[in-house]
Amino acid sequence: MRTIISEKLPRIIKNKKKLEKILNIKITNRGKEVNIEGSPEDEYIAEKVIDAINFGFPFSYAVSIKKEEKEFEILNVKDYTTKQNYERIRGRIIGKEGKTLKTISNLTGCNLEINENKVGIIGNPELIKNAQDAIIEIVQGSKQTNVYSRAERNKTPPIEDLGLRE
Repeated sequence: MRTIISEKLPRIIKNKKKLEKILNIKITNRGKEVNIEGSPEDEYIAEKVIDAINFGFPFSYAVSIKKEEKEFEILNVKDYTTKQNYERIRGRIIGKEGKTLKTISNLTGCNLEINENKVGIIGNPELIKNAQDAIIEIVQGSKQTNVYSRAERNKTPPIEDLGLRE
């Protein structure tokens, strides 16, 4: 059994039945604590899904971690800059009307969400590295056009299913 402190408990309670069905777990809550019961593998995946929901991702993106075998990573902006003007850096990441964040998301094939000084990334393990590199370059001051072209060049071709997985 795992326990998670949830800041966005209403979103989890609202989708509790769906989460239990999709993730093969039992969810109970007391205050801000969410308890997860199930097999160790299911508990681990459920913890990642609930962390993604707490971070601010929509329910459908968070559940794709289980359904499509995606990963959830958090990139802390403070680790990649010495500047203290985090508001300006967040503005660079988001871009005008969210354009930069959407463009990086489209080019890398990952879902991105920004929360305070952290960027959440949901995507295939092969694609997350490209998204992380793009965000780090923006944080360190690279021009957006240069970042976009580099992300497009580094885009990995789609993986062909050889029918080996069940």
